[in-house]
Amino acid sequence: MKRIAVLVGLALFVFLGLAQAPAMGSPAGSAHGSAPGAAARVAAEFNVRDYGATGNGSTNDTAAVNKAITAANAAGGGTVRFPSGSYKSANSIHLKSNVTLQLDSGATLTGSSADTYDAAESNAYDAYQDYGHSHFHDAMIWGDRLTNIGFTGSGTIDGGGNLITGNPKAGEADKIISLTRCNGLTLSGITLRRGGHFAALINGCSNVTSDHLTIDTAGDRDGWNIISTTNAVITHADIAANDDALVFKSDYALGAKLPNGHVVVHDSHLSARCCNALMFGSETCGDFTDYQFQAITITGADKSGLGMVSMDGADISDVHYRDITMTGVRSPIMQKIGTRKRCGNSPGVGHISDITYDDITATGASPAFSPTLWGESGGNHIDGVTFRNVNITVPGGSGTTAVTVPSNNPTDYNPNSIGTRPAYGWYLHNANHITFTDSSVRFAANDGRPAVLANTGSTVTFDHFTAQRGTNSPYDLGFQSLTGYCVTDSANTTGGALRVNATGSTTGCAPPSAARYEAEDGSYSAGGTVDTDHTGYSGTGFVNSANAAGAYVQWTVNAAQAGTADITLGYANGTTADRPMDLTVNGAAVPAGTSFGGTGSWNTWHTAVVAVPLRAGANTIRATATTAAGCPNLDYLDGPA
Repeated sequence: MKRIAVLVGLALFVFLGLAQAPAMGSPAGSAHGSAPGAAARVAAEFNVRDYGATGNGSTNDTAAVNKAITAANAAGGGTVRFPSGSYKSANSIHLKSNVTLQLDSGATLTGSSADTYDAAESNAYDAYQDYGHSHFHDAMIWGDRLTNIGFTGSGTIDGGGNLITGNPKAGEADKIISLTRCNGLTLSGITLRRGGHFAALINGCSNVTSDHLTIDTAGDRDGWNIISTTNAVITHADIAANDDALVFKSDYALGAKLPNGHVVVHDSHLSARCCNALMFGSETCGDFTDYQFQAITITGADKSGLGMVSMDGADISDVHYRDITMTGVRSPIMQKIGTRKRCGNSPGVGHISDITYDDITATGASPAFSPTLWGESGGNHIDGVTFRNVNITVPGGSGTTAVTVPSNNPTDYNPNSIGTRPAYGWYLHNANHITFTDSSVRFAANDGRPAVLANTGSTVTFDHFTAQRGTNSPYDLGFQSLTGYCVTDSANTTGGALRVNATGSTTGCAPPSAARYEAEDGSYSAGGTVDTDHTGYSGTGFVNSANAAGAYVQWTVNAAQAGTADITLGYANGTTADRPMDLTVNGAAVPAGTSFGGTGSWNTWHTAVVAVPLRAGANTIRATATTAAGCPNLDYLDGPA
């Protein structure tokens, strides 16, 4: 994985010290805990009480806090410490580079109802996203273009119920922490409560680390919005929100389409009363790539548990979910490509591709939205989504419905923007290369709809898939205008075969390989040998041909009936150069120069599949080297009986 260690500079500031220890009694950053004989240059600490903060809960301590931050920044960096106490912040705190705010146990920084916070700055690009995303100075704490900053300790920053959940007026704040274009941010240990619209909003940042962050905005709105941000590691987060809990976005508030990605989130708990627990979007201008989500518990989401939408032209790819448990989620998994195009770079329509879900368990809540993949038409289908050991139980309880494409509002990202799904389980629309393995879908109450319905896509595979059957459901799996569906080794919950209805669709299941023909049991040209010195082969060995053009291996393959069939050749090529071979069947050439590229080592075996014409009965198939390198090592040929 592409991961970047972050905050090295901050560690140096804290542990090496970047400020000269002041004279005794000076408020300019007294050093604490220095052993006798320690170097004069030690880690700098700036106690807010030394700058006039009272911590009595009623006096406005903002000026003292800003003085301490300015002193720490002027000294080259340091920690601004809040000892135990209640610190009132009636004005905006201005964070500066190389400064960490440390809130000790028992320390609380609380917002005010005085309406004396910084006014929202003007933004020439505020038409492209909601007001709260467009303005950053109307916050308890804000900073722009900062490096090596942090919020640590075990204390609390509490909006106190005084921050605005809608659009603030002049002097009102709608965020606790608002940071733009920062590089090197730590958010660890502290608790953020009652954050208004956002407990924390960062935009255009990089190199972010967070551990044991707690956010409680269940009575306000969003937990943490991470916007246009790269290189982030978030561990042991506990976020309870009313709106979105942990959300990744990319908007146009900074006047550019910015990248997003290289993010890890693990061992965390999320909940969202009204909205989404773990979400991409809806603001999706810049592309997203390389996200790893693992060991996450979600306990409630009135919209999506795991949501992903591309509404404004973003390409979302290389996203991986593993070991996630969800309960009380109305839409367990949703992907949607929309056409809102609310971005200043004249965007087209986005894409969603290369997404995996492994070891996911979800229990839905009513009113429910079936797990859904909804792509756009043409070249904007969802593409390449894999589900392994994904087990979902939905509320169910619906009767039979029309198995037709539901309504859709392409500019709305919410689960209810798509009408009632015609399947109680998975509904796939405009989706290609979708694979379900060792997965299942069930209902809590009998449902008359199919378990799965997929339409206008291609290459959809169900292998070892279990689906509960509704008493009145017309069938279990439905495929409509789908190219290449395949259902193998799958059953209903009582062990019976799944009922498949395919309308205007074609199967994509390859015929089973009924016979294996080992290379060592065939014939081969002079100079070839049967070897066993590389591992991983089938049978008793493999054929190592002479290094010469014209070297060959030949098999006799029996077919029950005439027609075109796939044969599979197992081979290894430990070089980096292709070793092409011509294939002939009964003396007639089939596509010449079939490629057999490098496999990485002679112990690594790959397969090549070739469609060949066979006659009923015995067929002679020969693979002949076309270069002086000879054949690759050939292990077997799989073909029909």
